[in-house]
Amino acid sequence: MGRRRFVKLVSGRVASWPVLLFAVPALLLFTVRLLADAPGAIPVVVADFDYHDTSGEVADQRAEHTARVQVFVGMLRERLAEQGKYKVLQLDCDKVTCSAGSIGADDLVSAAVKADARLLVYGGIHKMSTLIQWGSVQVVDVQRKELLLNRLFSFRGDTDEAFRRAANFIGQTLHDLTPKS
Repeated sequence: MGRRRFVKLVSGRVASWPVLLFAVPALLLFTVRLLADAPGAIPVVVADFDYHDTSGEVADQRAEHTARVQVFVGMLRERLAEQGKYKVLQLDCDKVTCSAGSIGADDLVSAAVKADARLLVYGGIHKMSTLIQWGSVQVVDVQRKELLLNRLFSFRGDTDEAFRRAANFIGQTLHDLTPKS
């Protein structure tokens, strides 16, 4: 495809929708990144959350649960970055899943320190029955070696929407948290 044809496609009515589909998310990510890099932002890492299903349901839902927990953690990271109060850093682990259950709490804290984070957010979700899930979230100030938050929460449902609502709730809880200077 020649350059003129490409320019015509981009400037034409039909081609502008595909461009917008890529441009708008890129602009949002850029904006979130700028907000996350605000001066005085607290560096934080959010570890992967563990998931345990003891509901005894016959259907194998591991793939769905894995995806929902990943979305849950992703939403927490996005919510923290959007607030401008936190700078969300990447946690680097040797395992595929970087959670307290997969590498242990001490190694998770070491990975947070290595990432130059001030705060480490981690936790897990436990499916008790078809309708009820329990979660826990902990926040550690890795510089002061202090547990700032240890919260249990429950939510109803085993759907994408239920996980989104739980992530929004925990995101608000984390927004209200400020470590000591």
